[in-house]
Amino acid sequence: MHLSYLCWAGVLSLAGLCAPVLSGQPSLPGDYTGVLAGALHLKLHITAAADGSLNGSLDSVDQGASGIPCADFQVQGKSLSFRVPPVNGAWKGTISADGTSLSGSWSQGSSLPLTFTRDTFEAAEKPSAVDGVWLGAVQSGGWTLRAQIKVKSDRSGSEFCAFDSLDQAVLDWECSKVSWKAPEFSFEVPRAAGRWSGRLSGNGQTLSGSWTQGAATFALNFARQPAATPAAPAAEAAMAPVKPEDLERILDRDLAAARAPIFKPGPLSEGTGGGVAIGVVQHGVRRVFAFGAARPDSIFEIGSITKTFTGLLLARMAAEGKVKFDEPVRELLPQGAVPKPGGPEITLLDLAIQHSGLPRMPDNFHPADPQNPFADYRAADLYHFLTAHGVAKPADPKFLYSNVGIGLLGQALANRAGDTYPALLRQQITGPLGLKDTVVALSKEQQARFIQGYDAEHHPARAWDIDALAGAGAIRSTAADILTYLEAQLHPDKFPALAAAIRQTHELRADSLPGMRIGLAWLYVEKGGFYWHNGGTGGYSSYAFFDPANDCAGVVLFNGTVGAGASFADSLGAHVRQRMAGEAPLSLAR
Repeated sequence: MHLSYLCWAGVLSLAGLCAPVLSGQPSLPGDYTGVLAGALHLKLHITAAADGSLNGSLDSVDQGASGIPCADFQVQGKSLSFRVPPVNGAWKGTISADGTSLSGSWSQGSSLPLTFTRDTFEAAEKPSAVDGVWLGAVQSGGWTLRAQIKVKSDRSGSEFCAFDSLDQAVLDWECSKVSWKAPEFSFEVPRAAGRWSGRLSGNGQTLSGSWTQGAATFALNFARQPAATPAAPAAEAAMAPVKPEDLERILDRDLAAARAPIFKPGPLSEGTGGGVAIGVVQHGVRRVFAFGAARPDSIFEIGSITKTFTGLLLARMAAEGKVKFDEPVRELLPQGAVPKPGGPEITLLDLAIQHSGLPRMPDNFHPADPQNPFADYRAADLYHFLTAHGVAKPADPKFLYSNVGIGLLGQALANRAGDTYPALLRQQITGPLGLKDTVVALSKEQQARFIQGYDAEHHPARAWDIDALAGAGAIRSTAADILTYLEAQLHPDKFPALAAAIRQTHELRADSLPGMRIGLAWLYVEKGGFYWHNGGTGGYSSYAFFDPANDCAGVVLFNGTVGAGASFADSLGAHVRQRMAGEAPLSLAR
């Protein structure tokens, strides 16, 4: 269950001036490196203007994003803070006495520790014969991947290099075991589990050699370049709007980088187990197809797309007079389970629009099995958290994406119905819509179609069993079923029993992420005019959208979790929508 914690969708202008550096403090301008959540490699670049004020930018190496502008640098004694407006993030921490490290935390909905270390490299006075920028390419199986290395030597004569796979949005992966004994040159790239070795030509303009990765060896020759070549653009060329019946053919071409097996294995590369099922519909024409290890009828965990079903449950039960939007959630919990606050209370609507003030996760969430983390979090644990936290409504609650909030809503609605969340889902939504493969618990036949999920390192992942927080992410489904669900969003009148409730879920009730508003769980992009939600569990990720004005919708279900970089399901989902709209689509190499 997720909304990506660091993403980049374009280039924005550098933000304005920042706070001046105070006298007596170590000099801050320079380049720094850090790793977020143990996997997402970042580079921070701080510069100073003539008046001493600070500017900066951030590179997200694993996401192929560079030059993300920072703003509002504030220095107070040993404290430093700055914002990263394009991703709605911020960093705050302390400066070490010698200025070589910045220790603090990154906040973007939730807070994670993030320490930056200064790059103290001192260049050699005279470059070596292999120093510089080199560009080459590997060709195999009908695809071409460009590789670039940037080589430099320090004052001690040691060589260093950084590796780019330009068509896979890999930037600045560090080399190790760099060896230069003229004319022999070699290096390893640990993060690609690969090694290059070869020779420098007599004129010093080419490096001829091979790249070895696992059991495979590829010819890879480099030519000297006057400057670094930028990575593949964030967006591909626009084309005429693609109809559903033509989309599989177009995506087969667009997904070439996702199948590439070297440098950075693509999400659909052979050997990763990756598979994706896609469903699209426009003007009543629908198609469902699959790539990689998936089949069109494969079943996936849909993660937080479940939240939109929980929002529809609320609207359906409200239409039947079983609950009210402004009803305090406390009144749907066991009597005496949670104390009544002195002032305004969190309502069912507050939970559905993510404005309850509840955190992303409860603070008593301590899974016995990290591979199946929600399995032992029961209703009693949820009520215990609420007793300690309280259900008082903040004076001015802001949008805060909360798994515990929507999970609580699902549990509360099940309590009012006197049933379980899975049974309520079947009675109120999946039964009336005919969604036979949209379930929490799989039948024996469905289990046979439940595709294996994988973690970020392509290792098999356990399926998640979600109990008290089922309403936040417990549903499994197929692309065909979710497509039918999206068709109901486009044309509620075709489903009379749910029509009024579906329309209620689309009513925009509050602000959410920048440039977006929110209905009952559905997020709405104001500029694009479409609704969307995504999802992620330990071994799966998903993305769904519907665009009423253009009468189209789509779903992407992928059997891989959200990694350190951007979600593949999110990227592919956005790409599908953009292809159908005739827009320049997000590159699938990123």
